[in-house]
Amino acid sequence: MAIRNLRFHDDPALRKRCKEVKTVDDKIRLLLDDMLETLHQTENGAALAANQVGILKRLVVIDYCDYQLKLVNPKIVGYSGVQECIEGCLSFPNRFIKTIRPQKVTIESLNEYGEEILITGENEMAKCFCHELEHLDGIIFLDKAIEEVELEM
Repeated sequence: MAIRNLRFHDDPALRKRCKEVKTVDDKIRLLLDDMLETLHQTENGAALAANQVGILKRLVVIDYCDYQLKLVNPKIVGYSGVQECIEGCLSFPNRFIKTIRPQKVTIESLNEYGEEILITGENEMAKCFCHELEHLDGIIFLDKAIEEVELEM
């Protein structure tokens, strides 16, 4: 496994739409492992999309709210409710915003073995799913801001 370099602020990779993964193989599993290792070595990280490490593939890793997930080609297939959230992003250190997100989100994805999975997350996990899957389409959390907030660190 290797630690990957995070992309920050105006890096063009953050605004690119990631490409679908055609085959889940050892190369993809190694990349997911690298992403998870990178996430674990980054302070205050909950999840990471592949374009945040400069890889334009539809891959996300999450280690948050009792979930540890490696997702391939994830997509939102259902949502309900509304919640106000405070969000940060590893690619935009020390910036926090208020957003409106669904309270419950269901995603469909492949796991690291190419098996189809269906996962529903609520509250914080729903926010996380939305945030990370938007990265895969080149949408950053600042695009969803209703206001910027100051958090005491």
